[in-house]
Amino acid sequence: MMSEDDLAALEAADGAEASRLFLEQMILHHKGAVEMAQTQVDDGSNPDAVELAQTIIDAQTTEIQEMQDLLATL
Repeated sequence: MMSEDDLAALEAADGAEASRLFLEQMILHHKGAVEMAQTQVDDGSNPDAVELAQTIIDAQTTEIQEMQDLLATL
């Protein structure tokens, strides 16, 4: 999650800087979700929860790549 300082920097930014900060924080957020979901895939016992976790991994990984591509264009 974003720290208060991160949030303040995002709120104060505009234009390309705001986009950069937003994308960087969202990438970190998504990576955290992937890590949590991977724990469920590796250690979970409920098949529905494991399936959901894999869906999260797949979707968030795709979104991370999209955000990294956008970040590279700034």
